[in-house]
Amino acid sequence: MVDADGELVRPWVTWFIDVATKAITGTAVTPGHPSRASILAALRAALLRTGPYGPAGGVPEHVRVDRGRDFLSKTVLGAFGVLNSKFEDLPAYSPHLKGTVENLNRCVDRMLFAVLPGYFLTPKPRRAKKKPDPDEPVPLTFAEFTAEVLDWARWWNTEHRPAGLAGRTPLEAWQADPTPVSDIPEAALWGLMLEDDGRVRKLSSHGVRWRGRDYLGAWMAGQAGRHVRIRHMPHHDHEIEVCDPAGRHLGTAHLADAATPEQLDELRRTRTARARRLREEAKKAEVLRRQRFAPATTPTPAQRLGAVTAAEAARELAASADSDMAALALPDLIQPAPPPEDWNTPASLHHAARKEKR
Repeated sequence: MVDADGELVRPWVTWFIDVATKAITGTAVTPGHPSRASILAALRAALLRTGPYGPAGGVPEHVRVDRGRDFLSKTVLGAFGVLNSKFEDLPAYSPHLKGTVENLNRCVDRMLFAVLPGYFLTPKPRRAKKKPDPDEPVPLTFAEFTAEVLDWARWWNTEHRPAGLAGRTPLEAWQADPTPVSDIPEAALWGLMLEDDGRVRKLSSHGVRWRGRDYLGAWMAGQAGRHVRIRHMPHHDHEIEVCDPAGRHLGTAHLADAATPEQLDELRRTRTARARRLREEAKKAEVLRRQRFAPATTPTPAQRLGAVTAAEAARELAASADSDMAALALPDLIQPAPPPEDWNTPASLHHAARKEKR
């Protein structure tokens, strides 16, 4: 468990490894549940061989993954399609077909994770503690955990000598391999890692509209009416990238009228309390729904148990009726206004509108 912005979460490591040399080519760490954004971030690190990445990397010829839903998403499959990499989706429950990465996962668990604070083999039950345990180690922050993972990956590539490499490190085996490596320019890789909804939009004085929200950028001044397309990183709703219809990048736009950090904290607390309340109500409803029958020692018809009084049944039925928002809405109480004359509507509506006017 790590501390991610004041909340204890289980981090997830997504990485790519070269089968021939055992070199880790790309790593991404996500606090909490991963998504296709985690895969795209790890893939970008695996492709680039400049800056903080590399030297192992480049465009893969053949990629094998498990049947994870995010690996099979349209965005990830589209990225591998553009790279012209052979994509193999392994059958379920077949760790022996991807032994290289399974061995890497086992090694990092035993060599690194097991000695870090907050490590446990199975999820702990969620029980509120009356007093903090002074003997329990303080969990790492997400930044500290990420630094530990990246340092371990560097050690694995440059110092560790896995069996099967004739005493060499993965990096030495990579550099000694004469197989040519294909690289992709970072500028071209930028668009490959973003999703495109495929629609052409128009800039306005409020910026660009996407998913019911307005996004603004200083570069948009004086460009109202221009047609653009939106590209974005999955689940990164705070900003988007705006391109022209041909795909040329114009600039970044940020969410207009974004909620303050205080509002976001209060919203998270409210959502947590609502989820807890709904779980409790669901448990109570499940207990009430459970039907019990009387045991029998002779061939007799089944006898239902759980008698209630008429008053108890009436109260529960009334509470259920009050919770039905569709019934409370009373849709027929106020008749809707007739449609305007210039609307393209069925002839029956025009006939009804004429009768009302008369």
